[in-house]
Amino acid sequence: MPSEAMSIVVDVSRVSDSVAQDANLSRSSGMSTQDENIYARLKTVAQVGDIERLYELIAEDPNILDHFDKVSFCETPLHIAAEKGQTHFAMELMTLKPSLALKLNVSGFSPLHLALQNNHIRTVRGLVAINSSLVSIKGRGRITPLHHVARIGDAELLSEFLFACPSSINDLTSKCETVVHISVKNHQCFAFKVLLGWIKRANRKEILDWKDEDGNTVFHIAALINQTEVMKLLRKTVKVKAKNLDGKTAMDILQTHQSPCFPVAKKLLRSAKERPFCGSTTTLAGYLSRNLSFIEKRNSLLGLSNLSMTKDRSINASDPRNAILVVAILIVTATYQAGLSPPGGFWQDTNDGRYGHMAGQMTMPFIYAFFFIGLNGFAFVSSLYVIIIITIGLPKWKLLYGSVAALSIAALASYSTIFPSSYDANSYLSVLTFLCAYISIICIMMFATFMAFIVDKHRRYQVDFPASCFSSSQEP
Repeated sequence: MPSEAMSIVVDVSRVSDSVAQDANLSRSSGMSTQDENIYARLKTVAQVGDIERLYELIAEDPNILDHFDKVSFCETPLHIAAEKGQTHFAMELMTLKPSLALKLNVSGFSPLHLALQNNHIRTVRGLVAINSSLVSIKGRGRITPLHHVARIGDAELLSEFLFACPSSINDLTSKCETVVHISVKNHQCFAFKVLLGWIKRANRKEILDWKDEDGNTVFHIAALINQTEVMKLLRKTVKVKAKNLDGKTAMDILQTHQSPCFPVAKKLLRSAKERPFCGSTTTLAGYLSRNLSFIEKRNSLLGLSNLSMTKDRSINASDPRNAILVVAILIVTATYQAGLSPPGGFWQDTNDGRYGHMAGQMTMPFIYAFFFIGLNGFAFVSSLYVIIIITIGLPKWKLLYGSVAALSIAALASYSTIFPSSYDANSYLSVLTFLCAYISIICIMMFATFMAFIVDKHRRYQVDFPASCFSSSQEP
């Protein structure tokens, strides 16, 4: 009897476990079906763009959008809305879950890519308005939305993208193509003009010399497909003697592809080759093996790098030029003021006697005045020289350069006016020598610095190397 009772208890336990297991399976199956149902409804809601139903689903499951963050590549509701052109729904969804805009589907496209591919311009503008960095998001083949609009030739969107995300101009495809390469390869001449105009206004002309995976610049591509209008626009901007990986220049490519329509392009190349400073190019190794130029020596003395410089030449607090420039300006200010207000002041009247003087001349004896003006002028000119070599190449440096020259001439006029009168030949000769030396020093200082800058710029321009890795900061 006891054994029969134990058997009955065991059988009852097994039945209870079986019933519980069946209940759990049924419950999990129901939850799985419910999850599949809610995501299917979310997909339908995204297709029709029903914002009210979206919030109903969120109320039903507050974590409904978190599911997509757990999957690396998937089709999100934002992909669906962007593909269908549901602008308001897409913007609402992107506001609720910004990370969805950065997701790529299994085909390697973001929501913005899909909106562009389906020509939903309002959706495109809406997404970019919320997050302008989406212009630079990379899809399949590292193609960005900016590359896409350049390929199809949508000049208006291209302009908007450039202003929304200026850094997107630096993006390269998996073939190392810039957006300029893409526009020229696809014969989008007007889009190329838009890009060229933006590049010139943004002072990013070095991008035109960047090379693709075959070492071809935009100029090579234009020569290869006989884009004479593009070549005409580029001939005064790019390195016409740059070589690709096959060791060919654009002229070599034209000679290889003989065609009746190519003489126009050849004429453009020949005219470009004849412009000043269009000598032969050199490799990066050749450049590095040369001695430092004057500008490079200056940078070394200031503790600055001559390689991988950025286009932004603004002086910041940590730049050693800042302290040097402040000291030089203080010296210029002090010496110029000393020249206008020398010790002892000026004569207020004119005396025509043997040892007379004129109103406005220094009361200081001639020999003292000579040494005072000489030393003061030396400090003044030296400080001006420091200012010139530090600021040359900065934005608006030409205007600053001219201002320094004008200030030097004004100081010379002031010195010649306030010098005490000389009454013997030696004194007169000393004054004349000082004034001539001052003029010579000013001229040599201005001319030598300018020529050093031009030579350094020309040396950097000759380097046939991707400008994304090597660029001169000494641009006017």
